[in-house]
Amino acid sequence: MDRLLIVSNRLPVTVIRKKGGLNLQPSVGGLATGLASISRKYNTLWIGWPGVDVKNSEEEKILEERMKSKGLHPVNLSRSEVNGYYHGFCNKTIWPLFHSFPQYTIYNEEWWNAYKKVNEKFSNVIANIAKSDDIIWIHDYHLMLLPNLLRKEMPDAKIGFFLHIPFPPFEMFRQLPWRRDLLEGLLSADLIGFHIYDYVQNFLQCVHCLHGYEHELGKLIVEDRVVKVDAFPMGIDYDKFKEIASSPEVEEKDSQKIGRSKNNLIRG
Repeated sequence: MDRLLIVSNRLPVTVIRKKGGLNLQPSVGGLATGLASISRKYNTLWIGWPGVDVKNSEEEKILEERMKSKGLHPVNLSRSEVNGYYHGFCNKTIWPLFHSFPQYTIYNEEWWNAYKKVNEKFSNVIANIAKSDDIIWIHDYHLMLLPNLLRKEMPDAKIGFFLHIPFPPFEMFRQLPWRRDLLEGLLSADLIGFHIYDYVQNFLQCVHCLHGYEHELGKLIVEDRVVKVDAFPMGIDYDKFKEIASSPEVEEKDSQKIGRSKNNLIRG
């Protein structure tokens, strides 16, 4: 397999300031955990925000060198960008609306501009890393403009996108002022994935209502490209957990628990 570039809002590590220095700790987030087994199996690079506000160019250089040695490529964001893009547009606009809570949805032009700017920053970092035979796999609602930005820079790129939250029905999605922009962003991917078929149908309905594209068994013809839309329920690494469950260490702990239970019954 060619190189796999995983792109997400956060890297699979968290940067902690400790005693004046920057320390890397593995992330316990759901996305990082869910993709951990895939990232270990393939020649993978991971692009995302390191979760820290870098103070100066020297600190930025040190952080990038340490991360790149681990196959990680940071997208550095300012505090104001994080506030507008993440805490604002992602968490107060996209999140409630896509979960069908329009009463909690806030529409703010400045947040939208921050969202566009950050997606452009991600695109610039990826464009400097990606090779022609790479597979670029973009994750979640933070980066829905990114496929289109990359397609403009790399017309022949192989791009996948997976949404980790629901995609809303048309009655909800149509309330978003920037609905067409987000759909155009997603439709520049070659493969668009959702957790369940209800979200697939919602997406296809929105595409038909707003852009007029018909689909055939989840396939869309967008300009001169075929875009596949499907459901890919996210599971666990079954073989890994089965192997752990039958390991000598776990069996020994089970035996100890059974022994303690028997002793408690005898005492009782």
